[in-house]
Amino acid sequence: MSVAQILAAKGGDVITTQPHRTLMEAVELLASKGIGAVVVADAGKNVLGILSERDIMRAIGARGASALTEAVSRHMTAKVFTVTEDTAIDSVMETMTNGRFRHVPVVSNGKLIGLVSIGDVVKHHVNEIETEHRALRDYIATA
Repeated sequence: MSVAQILAAKGGDVITTQPHRTLMEAVELLASKGIGAVVVADAGKNVLGILSERDIMRAIGARGASALTEAVSRHMTAKVFTVTEDTAIDSVMETMTNGRFRHVPVVSNGKLIGLVSIGDVVKHHVNEIETEHRALRDYIATA
């Protein structure tokens, strides 16, 4: 199973922000969309970073409320792990667990085409287990 199957189910819409936006603008975006992270991208859909609620809290903790007036680029995670549609879901799950992050941008030819969250990966994994369970139960019932 690959990331393409998750994107096929959830779609490729990704909420993005630009690096020059303020943290306050990012906070408002996260709150209005009910999401926990936003991809920082340029107009050409090149991934420049990712900004999570955790990044914002660290900025406020270190710099106080004045951090909210600073640029997203100052506080985003610039070294972003990305995947492609061909990446195996098990590989994504392992990397997210080891790296302790919850969101992974999906790129094709260097351009942002989707976002996979840990929730997406877990949901897909649970669905696989349920399908296998039903198949085994049907097999046993007919044996």
